[in-house]
Amino acid sequence: MAEKLIFIVDDEESVAKLLELWVTEKWKYKSRVFSSGEECLEALDEGPEVVLLDLMLPGIGGTETLKDIRKREPDLPVFILSAQAKIDVAIETLKVGASDYFSKPIDFPRLEIAIKNALQISELSKEVERLRETVSQRVHFENIVAQSGEMHDVFSLVGKVKDNEIPVLVLGESGTGKELVAKAIHYNGKRKNGPFIVVNCASIPRDLLESELFGHEKGSFTGAVQRRLGRFEQAGGGTVFLDEIGELDLSLQAKLLRVIQSKEFERVGGNETIKTDARVVSATNKDLKEEVKHKRFREDLYFRLSAFPIMLPPLRQRKSDILLLAEFFLKQFSKELAKPNLKFSRKALNLLYEYPWPGNVRELENAIQRAIVMVDNQEITERELPLSVQTFASPAAGDKAASPFALEDDVIVPFEKLKENAIRNALKATKGNIVEASQKLKIGRATLYRLMQKYKITV
Repeated sequence: MAEKLIFIVDDEESVAKLLELWVTEKWKYKSRVFSSGEECLEALDEGPEVVLLDLMLPGIGGTETLKDIRKREPDLPVFILSAQAKIDVAIETLKVGASDYFSKPIDFPRLEIAIKNALQISELSKEVERLRETVSQRVHFENIVAQSGEMHDVFSLVGKVKDNEIPVLVLGESGTGKELVAKAIHYNGKRKNGPFIVVNCASIPRDLLESELFGHEKGSFTGAVQRRLGRFEQAGGGTVFLDEIGELDLSLQAKLLRVIQSKEFERVGGNETIKTDARVVSATNKDLKEEVKHKRFREDLYFRLSAFPIMLPPLRQRKSDILLLAEFFLKQFSKELAKPNLKFSRKALNLLYEYPWPGNVRELENAIQRAIVMVDNQEITERELPLSVQTFASPAAGDKAASPFALEDDVIVPFEKLKENAIRNALKATKGNIVEASQKLKIGRATLYRLMQKYKITV
């Protein structure tokens, strides 16, 4: 614990020395001693973990020093030390922002416990912030692996809706990354410091889903041995992500509609009306219009949930992302599995590019992970790919011009070179027509111009 720095601010030399002895010799922290508030404030950039602050100081005094500390470091624990053992004085300092108040002579065992608790809370807060920042970086929509125009349209919609309260419905086939988009909306918006709660409506038994969403009271059903808070209560200030919303039972759809409309509900077996401010983002791979048509989904709930729909295209419709994702997963899993410097063979890349990926990004991810486990050397060939990929017969099989990645059989090309060749081939095939080339490559024109500039390609 020697790295923890504690400031001692007291103009009585004997008290300051006693405090320094306890802090450094007995509790094994670092310490710095100051005789005035001004000196303490000047050194605040050194980053103390705790400040022990005497109330009666020369100059600006303890209360004013505390106010200045709070302006600069609102979360820094500050313990007031004072010879005035008066309740009103203690209350006043706590109102100003003191973490606790200690009368002189100081109860050192109690002070030690207070310091340890403050340091522990501080460490937990820092860890939460580190984790939150890590999650935010992982789901930042600008960092989602994609370069296709279709996905940039999705990014644009996420950017427009992230700071709004409007319900969002993410649509798309299984494996397209609907939860990742939901996280991008949450962690890039104004609710990012609140919880992100996931409820998979298809994986929870119907008789338990109501309790999962809204909670229950003790004794409300067999096995309800204590009160349980539901997901909507837990998500206060944050987001509830309702995955596979198309699987929600009709009886629960009415209750969910009420939550979205009035922001209130009751726990199972309870009479108390609970308020919630949780935002709702939902997702499904079903055609909810068809579900409404066949009376399997409430029309009024559908219109509430789909106030802002976002459609995720399947991977086969954004082929320019396939090799980008393959390279990303190769780097990720080769590091995790301790197999560095792996490459794809030319034929493996062409197979990955041509295969339609019915399981979308999730299927591609699993295929790359499996290939890395299977490979015995530095090159992943078609033999390490799943049998479904190996045996897929492209409609354009045998036509080398059909794929912009069809290169000589004996050449293994770096991934960046593949992208450059794809662009050059597309521009050549379209005689330099930017609009047609971007359509052929399934990327936006702005992206094509940027890549042309990167690879120094002119037309």
